[in-house]
Amino acid sequence: MADRSDFRNSRSRVIAALRRGPRTLDELVDELGVTRTAIRLQLAALERDGQVARGATRPGRTKPSHVYELTGKGEQELSRAYIPVLTQLLHVLSERLSGHEFDTVMRAVGRGLLEERARPRGDLRTRVAAASELLNQLGGLTEIREEGDDLVIQSHGCPLAATAVNHPETCNAMESLVSEFVGVRVTQRCDRSTRPRCCFQVAAVGDPAA
Repeated sequence: MADRSDFRNSRSRVIAALRRGPRTLDELVDELGVTRTAIRLQLAALERDGQVARGATRPGRTKPSHVYELTGKGEQELSRAYIPVLTQLLHVLSERLSGHEFDTVMRAVGRGLLEERARPRGDLRTRVAAASELLNQLGGLTEIREEGDDLVIQSHGCPLAATAVNHPETCNAMESLVSEFVGVRVTQRCDRSTRPRCCFQVAAVGDPAA
């Protein structure tokens, strides 16, 4: 347990150093007082996760050394502002727009999330499986079950839990996203209790591929 804690701690220290500016391996070793092996392991893991990238080289102690820098993805993943900003934005919109206008905007947001994403092909179950995986990529944990002729995507969590409780229109945005993605009518049946869970019923009736 201690080794894992030390690993996380050194990772956060490497990230903090790179947020201040690009560093070589030797510079990180000198600055953090950690072994070269430990720094190499952290840099390799961060590169693999897309949070750090190698840049140009600069003169080192014995030969040119690669410079490591934080990527845009790495910087974005450090932000803790998205949830409070999004939550406040929805509060303001809900106060300034009518219920119908707010719902229309949120449904447009859901459809807009798919603008650059290819729609799945195949039968309804194949397309619903692709929608389930899309929701997982967004932070859900979903499974598919049958209800009569319909299919239901049930999640054990909610990617937008911070906003769904007070703004059901958030669920309508995801409903529109799933409907647009699979190409049939979808009805959200989300649980918006203290621990929200997404649930989408996908209608078999009206499937153009049937």
